[in-house]
Amino acid sequence: MIRILIVMSIIVIATLYMNNMEEKQVLENSSKHPKIDTSNSVSVPEEHQISPGKMPVKGIGSFIGKQSGDLKTAFGEPIRKDPSAYEYEWWVYKDDKHYVQFGVEHNQVVTAYATGKTEVAPFKIGQPANEIFAANVLDTEIVINHKKGNYRFELSEEDFNIRPLVRLGDIYVQLYLDKFTGTLSSVRYLSKETLIKQRPYEMVYRGKLLSAPEPDDLTWKEIEQGSEKQILDITNMIRKRFDLSSLQEEINAAEVAKLHSREMHDKQYFAHESPSKGNLGDRLDSANINYRSAGENIAANYVDAPAAVEGWLNSEGHRETLLGDFTHLGVGVYKKYYTQNFITH
Repeated sequence: MIRILIVMSIIVIATLYMNNMEEKQVLENSSKHPKIDTSNSVSVPEEHQISPGKMPVKGIGSFIGKQSGDLKTAFGEPIRKDPSAYEYEWWVYKDDKHYVQFGVEHNQVVTAYATGKTEVAPFKIGQPANEIFAANVLDTEIVINHKKGNYRFELSEEDFNIRPLVRLGDIYVQLYLDKFTGTLSSVRYLSKETLIKQRPYEMVYRGKLLSAPEPDDLTWKEIEQGSEKQILDITNMIRKRFDLSSLQEEINAAEVAKLHSREMHDKQYFAHESPSKGNLGDRLDSANINYRSAGENIAANYVDAPAAVEGWLNSEGHRETLLGDFTHLGVGVYKKYYTQNFITH
């Protein structure tokens, strides 16, 4: 089962490190989203399912179930293809105003995530949350009957308020709401099989647990590299929403972030303070990175990179860093541990 828990710590350190008589500031935030084991089946009662809305006929949701060739016809070749931990491959399309990732499995589109000005009908990025709740019948329990079993997702109060789940025909849409502005931040469309594999909410089931196989080490490395690019892209799309400058990729800071994500995974801790390398300032100094100010966001066990960024956006301290006055960003991902190191030189 999966239950969301966001743990947030804010440490602002002023006059911490002196380099050429310049003050350095370090801002650190952490967000944990633990997974709870779903290996024990639990009996699911009779179907508790709201009447679905209609399948989308335009926008990214209309491509769920279509062939990859349809994507090429509509959008051309993607700027890159990133593997995922759920068997599908992300096809990434972006420009200054639009950002979308289509998940393609066996030449079929099984999921799509989008933000920016992308068409996500019947919803709209920036749409007021109260309009969404007024126009859609939403519930805290969603039951999916699948050929391999029955699955019931149970949304917590927080889930329901910031990332509700809507059924449209035979597909599902996860709505990421910005609780600080009360508007729609991004949208994720999923086939029922993909939703079950990801298990983004607490879930009980009867029958066979539908799961994606664990990626091998080489595939994980490729997933991590793709996730790092996605986090940088999505962060910059969000910053544009607030008329903020885009962040440039900082390779050296990314290496520091990567090492921290890997160490947290390997040593099974979750904190900004490394037992071997110290805090963010210590780690940046050890890598000979010059900076006037720096910030760090960390997260663990989100289903993927887009989910981690949306989680940061909805937590006050992380949001402050995400939308902060920085110029560069280094992203490091290891398995499902995510680190952002923000830098101003």
